[in-house]
This record gives sequence, structure tokens and C-alpha cells, in this order.
Amino acid sequence: MMGEYLLEMRGIVKEFSGVPAVDGIDLKVRKGEVLALCGENGAGKSTLVKVLSAVYPYGTWSGSILWEGEELKASSIRETERAGIVIIHQELMLIPQLSVAENIFLGHEPTLAGGLIDFETMYARAAQLMADVGLPKINVALPVSYFGGGQQQLVEIAKALNKNAKLLILDEPSSALTKTEIDGLLRLIDGLRAKGTACVYISHKLDEVAVIADTVTVIRDGAFIGSAPMAELSIDDIIRMMVGREIKNLYPRDPHPIGDVIFEARNITCYDLDNPLRKRVDNVSFSLRKGEILAIAGLIGAGRTDLVSALFGAYPGRSEGEVFLDGKLIRITSPLKAVANGICMVPEDRKHHGIVPGMAVGYNITLSTLNRFAPSMLIDEHTELQAMHGEIKRLGIKASSPALPISNLSGGNQQKAVISKMLLPHPRVLILDEPTRGVDIGAKYEIYKLMFELAREGMSIIMVSSELPEVLGISDRVLVIGEGQLRGDFINESLTQEQILAAAIAQSPHAA
Repeated sequence: MMGEYLLEMRGIVKEFSGVPAVDGIDLKVRKGEVLALCGENGAGKSTLVKVLSAVYPYGTWSGSILWEGEELKASSIRETERAGIVIIHQELMLIPQLSVAENIFLGHEPTLAGGLIDFETMYARAAQLMADVGLPKINVALPVSYFGGGQQQLVEIAKALNKNAKLLILDEPSSALTKTEIDGLLRLIDGLRAKGTACVYISHKLDEVAVIADTVTVIRDGAFIGSAPMAELSIDDIIRMMVGREIKNLYPRDPHPIGDVIFEARNITCYDLDNPLRKRVDNVSFSLRKGEILAIAGLIGAGRTDLVSALFGAYPGRSEGEVFLDGKLIRITSPLKAVANGICMVPEDRKHHGIVPGMAVGYNITLSTLNRFAPSMLIDEHTELQAMHGEIKRLGIKASSPALPISNLSGGNQQKAVISKMLLPHPRVLILDEPTRGVDIGAKYEIYKLMFELAREGMSIIMVSSELPEVLGISDRVLVIGEGQLRGDFINESLTQEQILAAAIAQSPHAA
């Protein structure tokens, strides 16, 4: 018989090689409740969710799970989904080539007599589900790749609703969404709550947590720290519980000398892969000084990533323009040549472009500098191992060993490893594309401190960021890109978010 709670997790312990990733955690969720699960990267959030959804099946962990008052001993994801527990991962689990409807019904397709798929029923039901999540006019017969990240996120939610989810687990659902899309997502969750669907909302964006959560549960280093109604907490309270200390100023601005111009990009133009007549980046020029932190801001799709990818020799299509370092023209036709010339880049999509998932964290870190450890064609394993340990310690990467597969690390610790890999070549110019996406508040603070330390040492940094408070809190100067054009070049003195947004949506480019 069901009691007060829809879900109760009691004393959950999950170990890897004898080391507990979660150690005696309790979690309780009522029907129609939105519970925010907060904690730093590596705190154990993902492990706890994998226990709940039977990615780690019953018997591989200890403790107990009560679902609707009965003990749940699921051995597969299919069993937990059949019970009504559905997880939407941070990395969307959609097949780009399949239609919206096919993705929603994958593995659960309605059939006609004889076993053929009933496409008419499937399309009609998919259209209704997409209307339920706020997209009534979407063409469900089109491949899901035709739609942006925000719409794909809603397809994932429609897919969950089709499985009759009673508990929806959302893992960093807004990490790739615009402000408008985030607002829509929060309204949708509020509507699901009103219908009795419970949600576990995992996010590092505490402003979202404050808006949507009924209850906040915090875990740290695999242990339960506390749980309280959101109405009784402030964001500062949550941060203090997460990191075990008070962070009074998230952006630890540190004065650093800015020297002469060392880097110039002139007339950078990138052409669209599918439409060669369309310019993704249109004749953008700018300069960068020694020790300067230059932020590139703009709306999603404005061309920011295309621009920095071209500078790094990684733009997949045709690009034009010139790059100068110390006044000398350098030709960058590949990332390898960029690194050789002292330009390194941490990509936006670490899963596909930043890490080698099947490789150990240590080898991921030294991948960009193997020639340094192989003076005679054979790798000096002792020297390489010393470098691995040094970088893991320097960036505070939570890994029990350099031999641990990087895929076992949390997203924030994977990000630190990618940054470390790009620092090992000792670049003159470091490009950081969304460096704190999916990273917790404590790790963000550490990354910001590192950026100021590097700038003090004379490294020049280009940072692409969608978070305007981050842009204003970290940068010395801000470039604003809109529709592929340079629409603003601002010294960050008394600069406001409103000024940046006004430049981003301007109809014609201008400099300030």
C-alpha cells in the first residue's frame, strides 16, 4: 500500500573497486513534487540516478528502494520504465536520422494486424504528445535532426510521457537551451507537477532550482548533506551545502597586466556546410592582447563556435581569413597546426570533440603532447605518468587513478581533463568554448581562478559563453556576434547585460 511517498531510497551504497561513490544516501519524493538534487560534479548524483533507473541493477548496490510502497528490485531500465520511472539524460538519446514520431515510439511502435507499423496512429499520437509539451505545430514526420536543441529536449520529454512516466528524472536539462527555451521547460515541468507527475531535477543552475523546486536535497562526496523545502533556503544556503564552504563572490576578479596586441584575426568568413551561399561567419576581424581575457557573446546560432573553430583549424566547412601571431601571418589548416603555433582550444562539445571515452583519464590529458614524452620514438612512461599526476593535482580532477576510464568521471571532471590537455602544450592563446557548461558551482569557481592565474602569467584567453553574468564577471573585453557579424566590441567597464543583448539583436553591425 502506498504511503506518503511515491519513491523512497534508503541507505543506498554503491561502490567501485571498494570505493563508495554513494555512501548511505536517502531520497524521498512525493507524487506531484519537484525535487532538486544538487551537488558538485563527482558528488554522486549520476550514480544515485543510475541506481534508481537500474542502469546499475538490483544486487550491484546495497540499500533499498520503495516504489509506491513496494520494494523495487529492478534488473533493467525496461523494468523501471515499465514501473513509471523515466530518465532524460544530459546527452540526449535521440537518433538524428529518425523522425520525431519514430524517436518517441522507438521500441513501442503501434502495429497493425500482421505486425506492420501503424504510422497513421503513431503520427497522430506523436502530434498530440508534442502539443502536450508545447509544440503543437511541429511536423512529427521530419527527422529529429531538423530541429534545435530546445525542441529536441521536448521530444525527449514527449518520449517519456509516452511511457506513462510517474517520476521524470531530468539530468541537466537546460545545459544547451536558450533563456526562452528554459522558461518554456520550467513552465512544462510546472504543468506536469499540476497533473501529479513527480520530477527529480538535477541542475547546477541554482536560479532555475529556486524557481521550480518544491524541495532541495544536497549530496557531497557521496554522502547525504541535507534536505529542506526550497521556501526555507536561499541560493547561498544551497551553495554552502554543496561545497562545504561559503563562496561570497563567484567571479573572483583578479587584477592582471594586459600587454600589447599579440594575436589578430582578419576577415574571418565561414560558409554553411549545407548552403555554400550562406555565411555562418561574415568578415569578422578582431585583436587580442597579451594577458587579456576576451569574451565572445551572442545568441545561440550567432556563429560564435564557428568563428573560434575556424581560428583553431577545426571548422568543418570552407572558411577564409588571416590569422597573425606576433605580427606574423600563420596558416592554420588543422588543430595540429594550431597547437604547433601556440593556439589551443577547449571545444564546446566535450563528449564528441574533447575526450576519447574509452581511454584512461591520464592518457586523455597527455594526448596533445605525446611527442614531449617520446624523444626517441618510444614513450617515456615514467615521465608521462608524472605529468598525469601533476595535472590531475593541479586542476583538482577527482580521479582515484590516472588509469581510470575518463567516461567514469563526472562531466565537470571530464571538462577539467580537457582543459588540462590543452594547457600541457603551454599555449600563447587559449580558446575556451563554453568552459563551464554542465559544471557545478565549485568547479566553476576553480576554472575562473585558473583563468585569472593564466592571464596573470601572460596567456591570452578567448572565452565563448552563453551566460552573460559569466561574461561580465570574467572578461576584460567583450565581442558581440550576431548573425555571423561583429556587432559590438566593448571594454568591460560598467558594461551591462542589456547593452550586450541590444548589440546581439541589432539589425546592423556596430562597434562601441
